[in-house]
Amino acid sequence: MKLRSAFAALALDLTPLRASRDFRVLYIGQFVSTFGISLAYVTLPWQAYRLTHSTLLVGLLGVAEFIPMILLAFVGGALADAFDRRRLVLMAETGLALCCAALLVNSCLAPPRVWVLFAISSLAAGLSAIHRPALDAITPRLVPAEQLPAVSALSTLRYSFNFIVGPAIAGLIVTGWGPAWAYGIDLACNAAAVVSVLAIASVPAPVGADRPSLRRIADGLRYAYGRQELLGTYLIDLSAMFFGMPIALFPALAEQFGGASVGLFYTMLAVGPFVATVTSGWIVRVHRHGLAVIVSVLVWGFAIVGFGMARNLAAALAFLVLAGGADCVSGLFRMTIWNQTIPDRLRGRLAGIEMISYMSGPYLGNAEAGLVAAWRGLRFSVVSGGVLCLASAGILAVALPGFRRYDAREGLAKRKADDAAFGVG
Repeated sequence: MKLRSAFAALALDLTPLRASRDFRVLYIGQFVSTFGISLAYVTLPWQAYRLTHSTLLVGLLGVAEFIPMILLAFVGGALADAFDRRRLVLMAETGLALCCAALLVNSCLAPPRVWVLFAISSLAAGLSAIHRPALDAITPRLVPAEQLPAVSALSTLRYSFNFIVGPAIAGLIVTGWGPAWAYGIDLACNAAAVVSVLAIASVPAPVGADRPSLRRIADGLRYAYGRQELLGTYLIDLSAMFFGMPIALFPALAEQFGGASVGLFYTMLAVGPFVATVTSGWIVRVHRHGLAVIVSVLVWGFAIVGFGMARNLAAALAFLVLAGGADCVSGLFRMTIWNQTIPDRLRGRLAGIEMISYMSGPYLGNAEAGLVAAWRGLRFSVVSGGVLCLASAGILAVALPGFRRYDAREGLAKRKADDAAFGVG
């Protein structure tokens, strides 16, 4: 009986899926869409490396994605606070489907054009900067605030499961049938996401919302800067991913480990998040969310150092599992801090800032990893990045005591009071 209760306490909470029809439909559509993304996530760098044999150019794909993302994320957040959020997601999903179609056509050329990979990556990143803030701003309107930790876990499960299955399948597809098949499947998955968004009700802007403007964007930035618990989540993830993100090196590392399937590296990085998510029932009993994020990032940095020092494939994959699990736990608590504390009137703009924090790190981190690898070698790039990640996490923990001491019970109470003052139930 006690053992059964212990398992029940750890089990993933499915309440939001049962309680909200619109959240359930949207979740299923995004689940399918994420599978397609996981295929492209492997296929794009694999195709770029096979065409150029340059880790530097693979890393620069991240720069091509970073520039439009950072330019448009603030705009996307302001739009999500001013217009129907469902309509914005629908428009962005349609654009992303067209990007998949362009990559499919390019892959059928002989030879495929490398510049097309960069151009479409940039366009897709810009569309994601519109899509993600609107999607993040929808969710707190579909479920009660008390269910948002469970929503964070379900969102993480969507990514971790697909990034276990997808990269392994992508590795088989691109080596066996070619990248065009992977892009074709991604296109079909995007179409399913479009259908799911059409099936949910409209999610209009908050009552009394102002039109997008630079002043409104600045309001969001000031709010984020004035909240150490928010600032800490942005900066610690940005630094962890910038210094400790080795994904751009996976194609070259696979060759160093005896020609191992590149999909294995992507898959193992997602196994840890999957395990952490399906046993995430415990997160509701943790209230020091800032401290939980700090500890998780320190574990991530340690695991990246271990991955860089590993001399056999099994050890390297084990460290990637640990790194992925630590990053997942960090993400669960960061998402919960955001969803439980940010008032609805600012949710879109703050989602734009969040997107910059968690997307800039991987984009720029891939470029940094590629540059350092070209300068000093693959292993030096990975190990030095992990060490710098550990150092930056320690500095931020000391510099932002409000983040380190943040208690979720106080944050949720403040958010409810703010929403009530502006007429949000």
